[in-house]
Amino acid sequence: MISLQEPSDVRLLRHLSLASKGTARDYLSAARETLESLVARPGLLDGIPLQRRPGGYERNLIYGDDDISVLAMVWAEGARTSIHDHHCSCCFGVLLGAIEEVRFKTLDEAQAVPTMQATRGPGFVACLLPTGPNIHQMINTGMGDAVSLHIYGYDHHLHASSIEREYRLAAL
Repeated sequence: MISLQEPSDVRLLRHLSLASKGTARDYLSAARETLESLVARPGLLDGIPLQRRPGGYERNLIYGDDDISVLAMVWAEGARTSIHDHHCSCCFGVLLGAIEEVRFKTLDEAQAVPTMQATRGPGFVACLLPTGPNIHQMINTGMGDAVSLHIYGYDHHLHASSIEREYRLAAL
């Protein structure tokens, strides 16, 4: 695990971890505030050696404990996730570049259709509960790399990913 450089950032994330033990509403409010604070800081990830995946995206764990996992994701130009939902809370903020987020609704257990599409730029923050429906796909449609910060409500030692289920785009 690589980590944030500032002790105040680590304290902020430890506070968020404690908030995760409270109500869902309080936790999501704290997660939003935490992300807004972090993504507003220029150079937040300076000096942190982030891994990249040519043509794809790479997840970099920068903080994790029994309750939350914080990942910096580096998106190569054209990189995209599957259409998916989460087994835990999912909050993300954009640090660099632009990420297109497409939200979906299911037709059945395997297929989904798009319901909304928006470009998320630097400073954008969203928080989603796993009670959904929170099915989405993220795509770097910009020129060059994009970087986003994600806070998930799971222990990275117990789960390899936050993804609950993947869907395919329905042919209409």
